[in-house]
Amino acid sequence: MRDNYPREEIMQSGHLACQGCGGASAMRHVLKAMGEETICVIPACCWTIISGQYPYSALQVPILHTAFETSGAAASGVRAALDMKGDTKTQVMVFAGDGGTFDIGLQSLSGAAERNENFIYFCYDNEAYMNTGIQRSGATPDKAWTTTTPERHPKRGPKKNIVQILAGHKAPYVATASVAFPEDLIAKVKKAKKIYGTKFIHILAPCPPGWRISSELSIEVTRLATYTKVFPIYEVYNGEDYHINIEPRDVPVFEYLKLQGRFRHLSKEDIDEIQKRTDYEWRILLHKAMNERFR
Repeated sequence: MRDNYPREEIMQSGHLACQGCGGASAMRHVLKAMGEETICVIPACCWTIISGQYPYSALQVPILHTAFETSGAAASGVRAALDMKGDTKTQVMVFAGDGGTFDIGLQSLSGAAERNENFIYFCYDNEAYMNTGIQRSGATPDKAWTTTTPERHPKRGPKKNIVQILAGHKAPYVATASVAFPEDLIAKVKKAKKIYGTKFIHILAPCPPGWRISSELSIEVTRLATYTKVFPIYEVYNGEDYHINIEPRDVPVFEYLKLQGRFRHLSKEDIDEIQKRTDYEWRILLHKAMNERFR
């Protein structure tokens, strides 16, 4: 880590995360950048368990636990209360899983983004409802195994493009990030803190039990997601200005898929199809970024 990596630890030991949990790593990095003057809104997700049982918490910031579908509304209310008190220093953040963001919580997030409420929304995406038993979500990749999409009937259809949904709301700042690139994540959090309005950061956060990987492979697998173009790292300003932050490498998607048991059932034809789709999505993103560069 470089010298600009924050040393302060706002997430303490004693949390209840699994070994190799990407969601725990994501929270640690996010809080380093957010600082202690932060209120954290957490809906039903793994992190309602990880943080610890009341009155104990591994997080050294106030936490509002809220219902699965209400993160956007709850954060809006917290921000309004702080503003009424004249408190402009305290930041409000949401930390929600993909189920509570892509699916159950999308309506309140959409409403908050449409109103341009002033908070930062972090989605730690482990690509299924992991807390309740690895069920399929709108973030589950095409052809992936989950307990509700077994190997003979895997997930059918592409992962929902949540970044494009928020970009379509013209949110001031929308970005992707990864626990495999913490300095990029921290830089984006610091940038988002300086922008007024609804900021959304989508963080890829592996789940070893759900992805069927060994815990020591969490970072390697997540890094491969970006190098293979499966999960590009980029940011969007005001729904229009696209910037790619980390260049991928010429690595085939098979190198990413082969490490995960949730893709063990794939045929060569399946892998070829995923490769074609990945390349297609990358060309679309590259075109958007290039158009902005030469506008």
